[in-house]
Amino acid sequence: MASGQCRLAPLIQVIQDCSHLYHYTVKLMFKLHSCLPADTLQGHRDRFHEQFHSLRNFFRRASDMLYFKRLIQIPRLPEGPPNFLRASALAEHIKPVVVIPEEAPEDEEPENLIEISTGPPAAEPPVVADLFEQTFGPPNGTVKDDRDLQIENLKKEVEMLRAELDKIKLEAQRYITQLKGQVNGLEAELEEQRKQKQKALVDNEQLRDELEQLKKAGLEHARVQGLYQEAEKKASATEARYTKLKEKHSELINIHAELLRKNADTAKQLTVTQQSQEEVARVKEQLAFQMEQVKRESEMKLEDQSYQLEKLKRELDAKAGELIQVQETLSHKEQSGSELSSKLDALHLEKESLSSTVKQREAELQSAQSLVQEKEAALSREQERSSREIGELQGKLAEKEAQHQGLQQRLLDEQLSVLQSAVAEAENTVRDAVSKLDDPLHLRCTSSPDYLVSRAQAALDALSALEKGQMKYVASMTDSSTLVAALAQFSHLAADTIINGSATAHLAPTDHADRLTDTCRDCGTQSLEYLGLLKDRQSLKQADPSQMRGPLQDILELGQELKPKSLDVRQEELGDLVDKEMAATSAAIENAVRRIEDMMNQARNETSGVKLEVNERILNSCTDLMKAIRLLVTTSTSLQKEIVESGRGAATQQEFYAKNSRWTEGLISASKAVGWAATQLVESADKVVLHTGKYEELIVCSHEIAASTAQLVAASKVKADKTSKNLSRLQECSRSVNEMAANVVASTKSGQEQIEDRDTMDFSGMSLIKLKKEEMETQVKVLELEKTLENERMRLGELRKRHYALAGVIDQPVEEELSRPVASPRRGILKKPPLAQKPTLVPKQDCQLEKEDGIYQAQLMNS
Repeated sequence: MASGQCRLAPLIQVIQDCSHLYHYTVKLMFKLHSCLPADTLQGHRDRFHEQFHSLRNFFRRASDMLYFKRLIQIPRLPEGPPNFLRASALAEHIKPVVVIPEEAPEDEEPENLIEISTGPPAAEPPVVADLFEQTFGPPNGTVKDDRDLQIENLKKEVEMLRAELDKIKLEAQRYITQLKGQVNGLEAELEEQRKQKQKALVDNEQLRDELEQLKKAGLEHARVQGLYQEAEKKASATEARYTKLKEKHSELINIHAELLRKNADTAKQLTVTQQSQEEVARVKEQLAFQMEQVKRESEMKLEDQSYQLEKLKRELDAKAGELIQVQETLSHKEQSGSELSSKLDALHLEKESLSSTVKQREAELQSAQSLVQEKEAALSREQERSSREIGELQGKLAEKEAQHQGLQQRLLDEQLSVLQSAVAEAENTVRDAVSKLDDPLHLRCTSSPDYLVSRAQAALDALSALEKGQMKYVASMTDSSTLVAALAQFSHLAADTIINGSATAHLAPTDHADRLTDTCRDCGTQSLEYLGLLKDRQSLKQADPSQMRGPLQDILELGQELKPKSLDVRQEELGDLVDKEMAATSAAIENAVRRIEDMMNQARNETSGVKLEVNERILNSCTDLMKAIRLLVTTSTSLQKEIVESGRGAATQQEFYAKNSRWTEGLISASKAVGWAATQLVESADKVVLHTGKYEELIVCSHEIAASTAQLVAASKVKADKTSKNLSRLQECSRSVNEMAANVVASTKSGQEQIEDRDTMDFSGMSLIKLKKEEMETQVKVLELEKTLENERMRLGELRKRHYALAGVIDQPVEEELSRPVASPRRGILKKPPLAQKPTLVPKQDCQLEKEDGIYQAQLMNS
């Protein structure tokens, strides 16, 4: 055996052990995953995957070596490790079986070389014990008899039988080894068959489940297919209807355009006719004017002629009178007779000429009258012809107007049908939104008041557009596009407002939730009533969209009420404001420490004795309190940074503060309170040292500092991790602050007792009546003080209520009670003592803190 083979030989045992270890490790991992969460075993899975790939590479490289191929059968591991997250993967696991083929021993002889017989071989010569015996004979001259030969033969047979028995044992051992290998192989096959059976059962169950799912999916697919076909039919019908409506609309548009063109032509013809009529009228007026003018001229001429004729008649009469006078005087004057006759002849001639002139004028008048009559006849014929043409044009115009009215009515009907379809769709949208108010599945849906306010405002804007669209449609019912668009937008926004109102009510207080739900339902009812009025042409003008403005306005106001109260700063400024307030608080505390040191130095220079001792004790306790507060603020700042870093994720610090605005505002308020209380404490201590203030002010400031630091601790504790070291350190700092505040109160009270002069009560020189009088006056003072104390405590309660309201935490009474509870008056201490007895009060210890003083135990403040 070569040296390389010597190094490879121990790997056979390693391969056998690795196969069993791999099998048991897989079963153990599946057992662990069935008992423990998957996240807990992530490290186990990673290490197993590394070992799996290493073992697989080892088996693959070993199986490729020629040395191992004839000595051991190496199993092959699967391509990938088992999936421990799926329990059914255990059935897919196959145990790796290592098979070592058995080899025949080297000293084994072939079967055909062994002769199994009782006698000696025929061709074998007699056995000679020894060459010496063969040459010289047996020793002592003895000769072997048959018994010795028989014994020797029996010995030979026994040896042969032993050899044969050993051979049979070897063959049996070899057969046993082969059978064991076959049994192991069969057991492996049986195990594999069992796993295959288990896997088949699991696959069968999975196939059954998949078959059930496929059946359900088939039924669902059939139902969906039916719904799809029905929807397709509806869509095709809708599309066909839309196509028809589009064709009708195009046809109506073409007809309307043609009618407009014909109307324009008719209008032009009517205009031409009217112009011709106006021209005929003008000609008629001109002819009438000319005829009137001719008549006037003829009348004037006739009047002139008649006037001249009358004048001539008068002259003739005058002449006749003169002739009579002449005839009368003829007798008298015969000489003038010839003259008169000649004059008379001249007058007759003149009369004839005048009568001929009159006849000529009458002929001209008759010709003018005949001309006027001809003109009137032509004018009457022209008027008749124009009236006939006007009648024909009016008939055509009436027919066109009838066609136009029919088309207009069809257009109105089509527009109304489009509006009714839009109204039906809007009703379905709003009705579906109203049904969500009573849907139990909708209870899991939530929304924010800010989003509700935006939806309600958008719905109000859409309502204004709807009002304008309705007014436009009522004014001209030939175009409903504006109203349909506004109606679709309003219905979706109103439905969105109702659904978001219901979702917002799920997180709102009970009173607001009920009001908001009722308002949303009222909005849906008003919307459905309004949409119902839009379906009918008669009731369309009576539909008032402004009736929906009230519920939407109420929803908007409720959303505004439900919006969380915030500081008067922008969201992006919250982070900077927190840092500024914490820095301002630290600066205020540092300033307070410096002022206390200055006051300490001033007190040492200006006072001495008991006053110096009292002032030093008070200022030292205030300094210790300020140091404790400074440590608390520093720890709170570290905890705040830890909270921001652990909770912000990929967001920025400002985005984290804006997202948690309520917590940020509480932190800012607590920081402001701590800084203000520290400043007030320093001012009160300064007044006490200078003897211009009261010791009670210092006690109250200590109480306020304890309450403010407790508020800061509570605000920091809200989002902190319970296992955080900074949180435990902050709680220790809070307890230290409470202890230091108690020391300030105790040192203040003890100093007050040392400084104030107590008058000894000497009643030895007082009579019984005077004692009784003093007792009554003292009781009156006690009652007055009790009344004053009760009034002041009531005033303190009202002040604290107002403070809570201004701080924006009136909606969280439980949280405020934990942070700053109101002390109830203890009547037992102020009980009226018995008559004629001096009231005795148990003196308090210096470090004792009770609720009358406004200071609470540290465990209450930090709870």
